[in-house]
Parts: sequence; C-alpha cells; structure tokens
Amino acid sequence: MNFIDQLRGLDTQDIGRWPPLFRGIAIGIIFVLVAVGGTYYFVWRNKIPQLEQVQRQELDLRATFESRQRLAANLDAYKDQLEEVERTFGAMLRQLPGETEVPSLLIDISQTGLAAGLEERLFQPMSEVTREAYSELPIKMQLVGTYHELGNFVSGVVALPRIVTLHDVVLKPEQTGDRNAAPSQRLVMDVTAKTYRYLEDEDPGQ
Repeated sequence: MNFIDQLRGLDTQDIGRWPPLFRGIAIGIIFVLVAVGGTYYFVWRNKIPQLEQVQRQELDLRATFESRQRLAANLDAYKDQLEEVERTFGAMLRQLPGETEVPSLLIDISQTGLAAGLEERLFQPMSEVTREAYSELPIKMQLVGTYHELGNFVSGVVALPRIVTLHDVVLKPEQTGDRNAAPSQRLVMDVTAKTYRYLEDEDPGQ
C-alpha cells in the first residue's frame, strides 16, 4: 500500500493506531500550530500596540523632517525677509526724534498749522509717557480754520520727516458770539498730536 492509500485509510478517531510516521507528522503539525498560536498570543499580540506606537512616531518624525526640510529649503528667503524687516525697523527708528530733536519737532508741528492758514488757539505739550522701548509726547492742540485748511494741516503732519500721529479729533463749527451774524465758515478742531522718542539704551523707568 502506497503513502496516499495509507493516508486515506487513517482513522481520525483513533490516532493511536496510526503508523509511527503519520503520528510523527501529526504531532509535528500540532506542535507548529501550538507554537505559532502561542507566539502570537503571548508575544505578537502584546507587541502590536508598541508597533502601532512606533508607526505613529515614524509618521510624526517624517512630518517633522519634511517641515524642517521645507524650512531649510526656504532659509535664504527667510534671511532676506529678516534683513528687510531690520531695514524697515531701522528706517522707522530713524523717524523717531532723539531727545534733543523734540523741541524742533514741536516747532515743526506748530509751523505746519500756521502754514496751512490755521489759527492756533492752543498748543500744549503734555507730560511724556514712557512705553517699553519708546516714549510718547502728547500735544493738545486747538486749531481754527476752514475744512480745506484743516485738511492741509493733516496732510502736512503726515508729510513730516518724523512720525507724528493725530488722536481724539473733535470738529465743531466756530461760534462767533453774535447771534445776528452769518454762520462762520470756519471749524474748530480739538486734537491730540503724538510724537515718539526711541529710548535706545536708556532705562525706561527713568
């Protein structure tokens, strides 16, 4: 009887009567199944969460690498942008007057109003306000003139070589005091002009 015939004649209900060869093969198969099952249950099943964690870390590292790679590729562009920011910042600082230049700037602001044809009823520099890296000097002003003259004043302030900003602008018609007189064509503008001074290495608390 050949091997195939013997294999077909095996009684699966009575393995003990199998020929030694087939019993050895059956035991080997059972051993392999038990070994594979045990390895999966006791080793691989416990390692799967670790494997998934490592895979997530790999994805995070890959994303970080790609992000840094893009930054490295754009490094020259970032350097150019930084240089441009520094140039712009330097230009802005040059527009802030030094302490010795403030009096002349106040004169420039006053002269701008007069050059626009305005009547200057109030020009009152207030106490300097210290900020983190600069200080600001508010100036309360009351100017009287036509709408066109006031517009020329605002344009003139903007055109000054130093930074001056206008705040708390209030416009109202001029009161003549004579009820029978024709309404005045002029306006009264109350405004606070602010100029700024860079503190450089000074102590901001001083």
